[in-house]
Amino acid sequence: MSTAKKTAKPAAVTPPPPARRRALLATAAEVFAAHGYDATTVRRIADEAGLLAGSLYYHFDSKESMLDEILSTFLGELWAGYDAVLAAGLGPRETIEALVTESFREIDRHRPAVAIYQKESQQLAGRPRFGYLADSQQKFEKAWLGTLERGVADGVFRPDLDVRLTYRFVRDTVWVAASWYRPGGHHGPEEIARQYLSMVLDGIAVRD
Repeated sequence: MSTAKKTAKPAAVTPPPPARRRALLATAAEVFAAHGYDATTVRRIADEAGLLAGSLYYHFDSKESMLDEILSTFLGELWAGYDAVLAAGLGPRETIEALVTESFREIDRHRPAVAIYQKESQQLAGRPRFGYLADSQQKFEKAWLGTLERGVADGVFRPDLDVRLTYRFVRDTVWVAASWYRPGGHHGPEEIARQYLSMVLDGIAVRD
């Protein structure tokens, strides 16, 4: 009978529960949105989450990994919604209405991530890990400009419309809502979209 000692197998590392991971990312997103990515430390995120700084590394290898997951999750959901709208074969006005509504829904779901994207995307896009931000911006611009141009060509939108200026106005006035919108408020994302579209497409003055 052999007397050789058996080599003990290392204990398997159990991954953190998905709910815990999502909660930590939600906390990190709030901290990044409030203080900026560069000014945020792992210790600050851990403090907000009620953890020791070293414990956070059990879940994520760096704050960059956390930010990457926050932004890629937001953009993945945004483009799932946008792609469905663009593939639906709607008219130009209906496409704009659906894109705006989907945008406000994403602000409702990912308000801190939207705020981070608004403040940090230009700087982050120059880093290899975040190159997809520039790709997403180009795709975003193409979708909106293409829809506006189609609306002008089809006679749905005014022939004198400056489509690039209109695109910038709509883009900025929609996404800036992340600075004031709070989920669970008096108006939900669909109602805010309806009011916004009424102002943009129909104006605010009483017509004769």
